[in-house]
Amino acid sequence: MKPVYLDYAATTPTDERVLAAMLPYFTQHFGNPSSLYSFGRETWRAVALARRQVAELLGASPEEIFFTSGGSESDNWLIKGVAAARGRGHIVTTAVEHHAVLRACASLPTDRFSVTYLPVDAKGRVAPEDVEAALRPDTILVSIMMANNEVGTIEPIAAIGAICRQQGILFHTDAVQAAGHLPIDVQQLQVDALSLSGHKLYGPKGIGALYLRRGLAVSPLICGGEQERSQRAGTENVPGIVGLGRAAGLAQQEMPAETERLLSLRTRLLQGVQVIPGVRLNGDAQQRLPGNVNLAISGVDQETLLIRLDLMGFAVSAGSACSAGSLEPSHVLLAMGQSPDEARSALRITLGRFTTEADVDAFTASLCQAVAEIRRTS
Repeated sequence: MKPVYLDYAATTPTDERVLAAMLPYFTQHFGNPSSLYSFGRETWRAVALARRQVAELLGASPEEIFFTSGGSESDNWLIKGVAAARGRGHIVTTAVEHHAVLRACASLPTDRFSVTYLPVDAKGRVAPEDVEAALRPDTILVSIMMANNEVGTIEPIAAIGAICRQQGILFHTDAVQAAGHLPIDVQQLQVDALSLSGHKLYGPKGIGALYLRRGLAVSPLICGGEQERSQRAGTENVPGIVGLGRAAGLAQQEMPAETERLLSLRTRLLQGVQVIPGVRLNGDAQQRLPGNVNLAISGVDQETLLIRLDLMGFAVSAGSACSAGSLEPSHVLLAMGQSPDEARSALRITLGRFTTEADVDAFTASLCQAVAEIRRTS
């Protein structure tokens, strides 16, 4: 049978409609957007359209959107840029953030910056009151992800945004997993900065964006030319930007119907795996990304199960693709109170635009078979 891809949280295939929009900008429309002649003006207009499409996805203004190489750069730029602009201070984040946030915070000089890593509950949610209690007179930034990349739990961003806005503290959210999959309005959420990535919403790899609220002072991470209004140097990745814009537009149009379809598939999958003894859902059962299913399967070696499922034709993962190959258990599951052995039993299945009911049924049957065989021989 044809291999079935069920790891959409790691990356998504580029939608054919996105690719079609991008192709002319590799050869036919190749001008540098900074050039004043017609070749440059043509690509400048394409970049401007994409900026507007991304802004509309987020409820922002086009001048608040800055293109980057992806989510990791956006996270690093925001955290290091705020730190550089402020010089010193205190940052609040959580223990379950993506490594792009955690390691950016850890890279700051400890003689000038301190970081509070807030705990989460057993479902992976941080309490807004814990955020408020952690704030100090010298707090310069709060950075909390919108939805977790491993367990899919959605954080109470609006409540946290209201607290930060009232206190006059900058609030950033890593929305790499959420953008294009959850409705987002940066005004209602009261976020000052937001990161997203193209390859998580059926756009190309190597392109992302950072929303910066108008008037927010953040020092550039990459210096050089005057691109992106002197905030992010480097000749624009026009095909990638066009692809991100088209992907954002499609996501906005199709999100309601796609969310309903994914929720139905997720329910079907969960019903199919209930027959496996010792299986449970990691994360919040309700407040989670529609396509995310993270299972704990007791008594089964994680690596053995992944290999067996791969041989059976299914691409799933144990967690974040950024941690693939690591011998350490998931920092997310550990922060949720699980033991190292429990954390090593996780299986992440993420559904997407091209997942079918037949894919789900074939996977659940194969998973039941694989678990039974591993348990029988172990």
